[in-house]
Amino acid sequence: MPINAGHEYGKAEGEFNQATTVQEKLNALKKMYSVAPKHKGSEGLLKEIKTKISKYKSLIEKEKKQKKGSGKSLSIKKDGAATICIVGTTNSGKSTLLKKLTNANVEIAPYPFTTKKPEVGTLDYKGIKLQIIEISALIDDFEFSDLGPSMLAIIKQSDLLIITFRDKEELKLIDKELYGININRVYYYNQEDIKDLIWKNLNLIKVYTKQPGREKDYPPVALKKNSTVRDLAEHIHKDFLRKFDFARVWGKGSKFNGQRVGLNHKLEDNDIVEVHLKD
Repeated sequence: MPINAGHEYGKAEGEFNQATTVQEKLNALKKMYSVAPKHKGSEGLLKEIKTKISKYKSLIEKEKKQKKGSGKSLSIKKDGAATICIVGTTNSGKSTLLKKLTNANVEIAPYPFTTKKPEVGTLDYKGIKLQIIEISALIDDFEFSDLGPSMLAIIKQSDLLIITFRDKEELKLIDKELYGININRVYYYNQEDIKDLIWKNLNLIKVYTKQPGREKDYPPVALKKNSTVRDLAEHIHKDFLRKFDFARVWGKGSKFNGQRVGLNHKLEDNDIVEVHLKD
């Protein structure tokens, strides 16, 4: 934000960075232009905003033509406990990583821009299903490309980004194109423990349930970090809260194995919980 641009401009710029659709971006830009300072020192800023307004208007026209021509949308329904996007430059290993994580049947080729649409796969992490989406290669001014707005909307709805790149210049390009998108990131360098790194950087824990006298159930349940027995009971069945008596916990979230706890007891990753209901 330029010096002395004012509070209203900063607010409009924030709306622009948070916008997920082309129309929302355009509306925010128009607001930025209307509240931006109008003096000789701001001529460069005003020119930049007007250029972006023109580009976004062109994008809207392209989207209208595409909808009339195909009627198809690039939006993807969220699935699984979390959505992770693989984002990177061309030929940086995005498709190879997607196949490694999910065994998805994707095209892998040495020529650029193989991925022309989002590719989706499912990662099974110790019983927890995670949705993995490969995004088309980022290029300069990606948001103004034909697929850019739709791809960026998918990225903004994700829970984690895996960044693939080949050198520092490509990383600079990625950072520029993702400016304003504040989502946790994992940088991929062919790490063998990439699946564990993904799980570690998601705001989730996995909890196993069990019935009295039996082994733990599989698969586990995915919950947000700092979840309690109450959250688990609600997840299992709506009647469990009404009939809840007590629970027993095994794992890091207990002082000793089989500790008897109430609804407000905080759970940890890999805890085993046995819920007891009133007769």
